Amino acid sequence: MANEEKQEGKGFTVQDRRRFSMETGEAREEVASQPEAAAQSAQPADAPSEPAREAQSEVLPEINFSTFVISLSTQALMNLGEIANPLSGKVETDVTVAKQMIDILGMLKEKTGGNLSAHEDRLIQEILYDLRMRYVEAVKKR
Repeated sequence: MANEEKQEGKGFTVQDRRRFSMETGEAREEVASQPEAAAQSAQPADAPSEPAREAQSEVLPEINFSTFVISLSTQALMNLGEIANPLSGKVETDVTVAKQMIDILGMLKEKTGGNLSAHEDRLIQEILYDLRMRYVEAVKKR
């Protein structure tokens, strides 16, 4: 008994989840109703609940070619020091990584040539032009 009290003081309890009792070998009633409670208690305290997860997934924009290109351009702008890093809140510059992101967008434009809608083609052209001009300015500042 003294050991059980010490363990409870440590912040956890031991529960017998066996489906059958040791004494009689018959199915225990309280275990049949516990799977739902056990699943909820197994979830970490800081994990979002099901409604919270659904709300988070609704906030994210639809993934299509345009949003993918904009995502890559945002990363390039962040590495050019044009916008702050959303995680740290600091403006960080890494021109080498920015150049790589611009090159990826250029490769994407080349590989998707003839398969894009007029809107998508115009979007990637304008983004590439803008990023390349900003890259040249960033290199001049160095």
